[in-house]
Amino acid sequence: MFRPKGKKRHSSSSSQSSEISTKSKSVDSSLGGLSRSSTVASLDTDSTKSSGNSTLDTCAEFKVKYVGSMEKLPFEMCRTLLEPPDLISYIDTAQQEGKLPFVAADEEIFLAVSKYGVRVASADQCDVLQRHPLYLVVRMLCYEDGLGAGRNLLALNTTDPKQQECSIWVYQCSSAEQAQAICKVLSAAFDSALASDTKS
Repeated sequence: MFRPKGKKRHSSSSSQSSEISTKSKSVDSSLGGLSRSSTVASLDTDSTKSSGNSTLDTCAEFKVKYVGSMEKLPFEMCRTLLEPPDLISYIDTAQQEGKLPFVAADEEIFLAVSKYGVRVASADQCDVLQRHPLYLVVRMLCYEDGLGAGRNLLALNTTDPKQQECSIWVYQCSSAEQAQAICKVLSAAFDSALASDTKS
């Protein structure tokens, strides 16, 4: 199992935080210029203590579907996507421009969240498809795609160790509850990492 050495998260991350807040916001969609209401689950600082095991000694796994990614974006662009509505609108525009598909691939994959970060593996878990160390995660949020199909998307924003580039990874969850559960587990991972930093 993937066990990279723990590293401190970069200080410029907007998600220095530990807990998840679920908010309903009106987001201007690029789809016809209409406004839609999306439930946004994001990592932020004004939080309460997370539920569950705060030490996060175990790895939580979820079956999701992979939509696509936009990799190696200029880091300065990430600074414009710090607010959930901005990130959602950016993904909407990318889908309209054909940079991201509207529909996820049929095959389910495993998304595992632990205190080490996020790991994505194939359906049979024989192949690791992606690894996102916790200290490189900038933000994770979930929202409904607003297309009327009830698709619940999970967006993961990561950076590189030198903070010169950033990437956006998009997954489709089976329900809003599952998407928010993934965010909450990641929030607990931040809790654990921050607690470890404090002790050290």
